[in-house]
Amino acid sequence: MSTKPLFGLNHMVCPSYTVSEFLDLAGNLKANTVEFRNDVGDNSLTDMATAKQAGEKAQQLGIRVLSINALYPFNVWNDEREHQARELAALAQAAKAEGLVCCPLNDGTPVPFEDLKYALSELAKVLADYDLHGFIEPLGFPISSLRSKRVALEAIDAVGETARFSLVHDTFHHKGAGEEEFFPERTGLVHISGLEDDIRFEDMLDGDRVLVGQKDRLSNVEQLRFLLNAGFTGPVSFEPFSEKVWNLSNIEDAVRDSIQYVNNELA
Repeated sequence: MSTKPLFGLNHMVCPSYTVSEFLDLAGNLKANTVEFRNDVGDNSLTDMATAKQAGEKAQQLGIRVLSINALYPFNVWNDEREHQARELAALAQAAKAEGLVCCPLNDGTPVPFEDLKYALSELAKVLADYDLHGFIEPLGFPISSLRSKRVALEAIDAVGETARFSLVHDTFHHKGAGEEEFFPERTGLVHISGLEDDIRFEDMLDGDRVLVGQKDRLSNVEQLRFLLNAGFTGPVSFEPFSEKVWNLSNIEDAVRDSIQYVNNELA
């Protein structure tokens, strides 16, 4: 039986907003969760003072801080990646975040399964030091080194870190990878965004991702319905990358309309 999702916001919904302005927007929309980012230019969460202030403000607003998004490329583990992971983990801890979103190498270079397992085992140690969770997000692009949620789970299981890691089910990447399998019991976070342009799913790029509405071609509502009916009760985070969304004169009303559309369709 479908229930209303617990909607949240990823800072990518409004990258021109400061962290504080982003939290104000989330509060106005009565969002359950937020995800901060380290890749939105001057508004990225990259220093401890901002992280602490953000965590305190989110707490005052009654909003869960899910993550800093993202550790990239998490599956290419080396000294640089460990340093990067520890820096992000310290910021996440300061911001009262629950974990880190971790994305794989996305430049056409394959990454062997053994390297993926090694990266997860080393990353798990870092996350444990900061009492954080790892949200693993396979990317559906043809050039991605980890497109499949099943492969991600096989690696997580192989290194015995099922409690430390869960999946990000991104509706855009699910469609882009041509995946049909859902893993609701292993999903910690859902990212939603829509596609309205008439392009092939394997040709989609981040810049095509808009808010979810009646012209959506990614079956967001159907994907959410399946997850909810299968028992998923976690956060559903808006993550559009399109400048069409970023340039809207009233992003608050646009997100509110999208929430209402999804809830109505699910009902």
